[in-house]
Formats: sequence, C-alpha cells, structure tokens
Amino acid sequence: MVDKVAKIWLDGEMVDWDDANVHILTHSLHYGLGAFEGIRAYKRANGKTYVFRLREHIDRLFDTCKMTLLVPKFTREQFMAASVETLRVNAMPEGYLRPMVFCGEGAMGIYAPNNPVRSTIIAWKWGAYLGDEALKSGIRCKISSFARHHINVSLAKAKMMGQYTNSVLAKREAKLGGYDEAILLDANGFVSEGSGENLFIVKKGVLHTPDLSSSILEGITRDTIMVLAREMGLEVREGRITRDQLWLADECFFTGTAAEITPVREVDNRAIGEGTVGPITKKLQDRFFDVVKGSDTTHADWLTPV
Repeated sequence: MVDKVAKIWLDGEMVDWDDANVHILTHSLHYGLGAFEGIRAYKRANGKTYVFRLREHIDRLFDTCKMTLLVPKFTREQFMAASVETLRVNAMPEGYLRPMVFCGEGAMGIYAPNNPVRSTIIAWKWGAYLGDEALKSGIRCKISSFARHHINVSLAKAKMMGQYTNSVLAKREAKLGGYDEAILLDANGFVSEGSGENLFIVKKGVLHTPDLSSSILEGITRDTIMVLAREMGLEVREGRITRDQLWLADECFFTGTAAEITPVREVDNRAIGEGTVGPITKKLQDRFFDVVKGSDTTHADWLTPV
C-alpha cells in the first residue's frame, strides 16, 4: 500500500495528491507505451538525504523515450531538479521516486502520434521490496514458465510500461506456487533475470551475471555491484548462465533499485550453496548499504543531495 503524500510533480507543476489524475482515455493506459524509472533516496549516516545515481536513472529514462519514440517536454536537468524538489516538498528524508513519461488522452487506436506526451514524478515511502527478512535470510525462487522477452520481440534495454505485464504474470505464478520471486529464462533457455531484478551467482569465488547482449535490463544497481565487487578484488564475468549452473551455484542474489541486494537461498526446491546467505553476498550487501546510507564516501559522485 502506497502511503499518501502531499504533492506529485505533474507536467512541470506540483499538484496536490488528490488532484494528480489522468483521463480514462489516457493512451498509455490502453496500450502500455510509456517510460518509467525507479529511484531511491537514502538518509545517510551524516543525517543528510541523497538520491542514489539520479543522473544514470534519468539518462535511462531518456534512453527508453528514444527507443519508444517519445519526446518529453522537459529536459534531463528539469527531471533531475523535479526529483529532488518532489522529495523536498513532501519532507521525505528517504523515499522511492517514480518518474514517468507517457501518452495522454486524444486519439484512440494503436497509432496516435499527436497525443500529448506527459510527464510525472511520484514519491512514496518504500522499505525493503521483498521484506526485511529477505535481506537478512534470503528468498525462495522458482524458474517461471514465462520467458523473458526475446530481443527481436521487444526492447530488452527499455524500462517500458507494457513490457512489465510479463513480469507481473511471472511474479503471480511464483507467489501462487508458494515462492517469493520468479526467475525468468530467455527465449533460448538461458537465465535472464527476476521479475524486476538482475541476477548474480557466485561460483568458486567468481561473480557471474548475464551479459548485456542478452535479454536483460541494463540495471543501475547491477552496474553498482560490478564496480564495488571489482574494487573489493573480486573477479566479475558477464556471460550466459544455464539453469543447472544456477542450481549448482555457491551463492545467488538479486540486484535492483527496489530489491537492493536480496540473497537467494533456494531455486526450484534446490538449496543454493548451504541454503543461507553466502559470505560474498553478505560482503557486497554490506558495502552497498555503506555506500548508499552509511559513511562510505568513495563514490560521492553517485549521490545527489536533497
């Protein structure tokens, strides 16, 4: 449940929560064409609030707009400033930001090139995506019967609204089966990602993750972990991962803005490693949280003050 806040940024203005509405004929509601992002702001050990990797998120928002032929009426800098302002006006020391660019009301039908392109940024309070216990003890996952979109069928590098129907179905299937999360394979049967997270495994001390030429989103937290892991002296390899390699991994974890660093302790009723949070996963998790909300200042360029 999203807790109500005071203001939402909509088309360049701060609008009261109850007035931030769109028409039922909003084109994106019917056909799913639209770009969105998920961004977190953390209160750090110094008591100040910072948005994590805001520039990279807004750049990816505009990349999705480019791929989907949407032209926002606002610049990247305006989106960044509005993201910070949305947190300020709602007096939020920590929060989750959801920028969106979407097609408004007007023509119906698949082709509606003259409908207005609208923009919004919403902020809400959001704790651990899969729960606090998930971060501490890990989660149980099931490989989904739904495959991740093929690169010739959809836009794997776009964070595009309608594309997430696939993720919703995969997540529902996993939850109905008694699991915490789904893992999707690609159309060729290789491990892709979770319903809303990138995936890593550890084998013999080496970190593995699907490469960017596969059907995965280019995750910003994924990139963060790769940078931090290499700084910690870990070898990181990008490439294909098979289902049986996943089952036989020593450790496994998800990454994402919402999921942060969530350990996976079981896949398809098979324990990953010892069935607990692995030592490398724990070290990366600790380092990540020290960077985003602790006192680690080695990546100050990732932090935008509020």
